[in-house]
Amino acid sequence: MNAADLLRSLGIDPAQLDPAPPPAQRQAAGAERLDGSHPCARCGEPATATGVVVAPGYGRRWLDRCMPCLVATTPRGDGPRAPLAETLTVLREAAAEAGVTLTIRTDEP
Repeated sequence: MNAADLLRSLGIDPAQLDPAPPPAQRQAAGAERLDGSHPCARCGEPATATGVVVAPGYGRRWLDRCMPCLVATTPRGDGPRAPLAETLTVLREAAAEAGVTLTIRTDEP
């Protein structure tokens, strides 16, 4: 998900976000932002996480979020990166090595 899609999905106007510094200054400035004075862009609670998004037409902007909103709005990907058969093989091998009985049920034949 790109920055524009993320902001759109959160219902956030990038013009409402504070401008962010260049990458070289970001780390120190980011730590300073987490002093409790910046609200979560999604719910308004004090932000406990911050990051930078590059919003088309607005440049680098801070995206401050509380931890529940960060977790709720972080893209998870499209599932396992390896094919299901490979993932199941690894699980079976790990169970055998640990000496435990494992039953795996899937939707696939």
